[in-house]
Amino acid sequence: MEGRVTPRGGLSHLVVPGREITVRVTPGAARTTVEEVPAGLRVRVTAPPEAGKANAAVREALARALGIAKGRLTLVRGGTSRIKVWRVD
Repeated sequence: MEGRVTPRGGLSHLVVPGREITVRVTPGAARTTVEEVPAGLRVRVTAPPEAGKANAAVREALARALGIAKGRLTLVRGGTSRIKVWRVD
């Protein structure tokens, strides 16, 4: 499914409590997108990588794509890295 932009709730098949999802993040993009790729997910956000703004934008975009509340996503690893691991609670 590489290159396909995911609609709202389009990744609901990944929503399993306790599941960890690997995400590659590109901050400062022209628009916010979420794509499913073989290695996990690719998320591009318009927010800059400063003061947690990009992480908050990733959480919001990922929650929208998964069709769940933002509060159900916990950042497990990669707070300052492009490769992040999120857990569905």
